[in-house]
Amino acid sequence: MKVIFLKDVRGIGRAHEVKNVADGYAVNFLFKQKLAEPATDEKVQALENKVKAHEAEIEKQEEELTKKVLSLHGKKVVLKARATEKGGLFKAIAGKDIMKAIKDEHGVELPEDAFTFPEHIKTIGEHMVLASSKTQKAELVVAIVEA
Repeated sequence: MKVIFLKDVRGIGRAHEVKNVADGYAVNFLFKQKLAEPATDEKVQALENKVKAHEAEIEKQEEELTKKVLSLHGKKVVLKARATEKGGLFKAIAGKDIMKAIKDEHGVELPEDAFTFPEHIKTIGEHMVLASSKTQKAELVVAIVEA
């Protein structure tokens, strides 16, 4: 019997997947536990439309992220942080700090996981940071000044 899985079932199928399973297993377990439903033509078509719409939305979000990343290429962001007399910071600079500074200075909002650091930012001065999407990367300069 063909069923559409509503939830992941370990070793059998994943959510939103259409699969053939034994009739008894479907009726006595999957349907009763609300883990699956019968796969009618209408439901399969609706599922395919839903999956296509979801993929299109993900692709659109990825394109927007790529445009944002490319708009930051070569830009400079200035952050103020408390530091010691020797130039060491009391607290390392994290992705959320850079994300907030970019939003304030350039009006571009990126997720925190879009940033990668070649090394931890723990001193005053200029540091290179990579902002990346799945397809593009951009280097930007983060200047740390004493507050």
